[in-house]
Amino acid sequence: MAGYNLEAIEAAPLKEDVDIVIPTIRSLNFLEQWRPFLKHYHLIIVQDGDPSINIGVPEGYDYELYNRNDINRILGPRANCISYKDGGCRCFGFMVSKKKYIYTIDDDCFVANDPSGKEINVIAQHIKNLETPSTPHYFNTLYDPFRDGTDFVRGYPFSLREGVKTAISHGLWLNIPDYDAPTQLVKPRERNIRYVDAVMTIPKGVLYPMCGMNLAFNRELIGPAMYFGLMGEGQPISRYDDMWAGWAAKVVCDHLGFGVKTGLPYVWHSKASNPFVNLKKEHKGLHWQEDMVPFFQNLRLSKESDTAAKCYMELSNMTKEKLTEVDPYFEKLADAMVAWIEAWEELNPPVDGKDVKAR
Repeated sequence: MAGYNLEAIEAAPLKEDVDIVIPTIRSLNFLEQWRPFLKHYHLIIVQDGDPSINIGVPEGYDYELYNRNDINRILGPRANCISYKDGGCRCFGFMVSKKKYIYTIDDDCFVANDPSGKEINVIAQHIKNLETPSTPHYFNTLYDPFRDGTDFVRGYPFSLREGVKTAISHGLWLNIPDYDAPTQLVKPRERNIRYVDAVMTIPKGVLYPMCGMNLAFNRELIGPAMYFGLMGEGQPISRYDDMWAGWAAKVVCDHLGFGVKTGLPYVWHSKASNPFVNLKKEHKGLHWQEDMVPFFQNLRLSKESDTAAKCYMELSNMTKEKLTEVDPYFEKLADAMVAWIEAWEELNPPVDGKDVKAR
């Protein structure tokens, strides 16, 4: 598509504008395989669990490492909004970053190969997705019209072809699929070997299950809404932190007029987690999602909520009002959402008193 220099994006994928956020409990040896693609980027590593454990990082990387002691020191009484012993701790890295874009990845994900055998540059593809518009108001049957070799099909209204800013790029995974515990138990040997060469915009008003393993987003547009909910130790639920963030962020994107893409790029997910452990972590979420999803499908944000932060504060009130009847946990979650926004705004004051507003 004219006006979007995709070759330039691939050749120099905005290394000064991207932070890589990695949650972990172990040494990051997996970064050796990622070196050709990540060596020029700044890493924000969020150490979960015991802060006395030494986390090894391969030489040559530019990184910051935060553990629970750092989180407590920086956030003070609001530190309890950051999950403990749960991958949701990664959102602390979103908060302390100062870059336009965030790419977050799990430490059991590796570089994948496309069908030709070429290693996939996930950063380049995510940046392409984020730097080109989304089309949430009308579905294009050739998927993303801003990719090379495609365009809008006949019958696509010209008035909608400008698209909207893209806030989130949701990548996928080869090998181990992102299944819940019951599906893992039923299909223990199933592997995803299907490489679908497609990127598509998720339509406005449609939710999706967002996985945090291979995810990029525009922090300036949607950062305050990318809160991976309070879960893990001390909470009755886990493994739904990214789901909560995905549902909330999609509703906020729809309200503010931003888009969400899913599809390419792929990573190689190397390790299947224990389905019996997962079932213990997920069992409440498996029930509660039948209430959480309709909650997000039916809520409407007010016109006064014209930034991601304002949207999220309003959403916290709705969470307390509507979901506390499902379980008292949601009152605690709603309070954590408020603490999250307060901490975000303290660490990220609007530039010149301004914030990114709806179109």
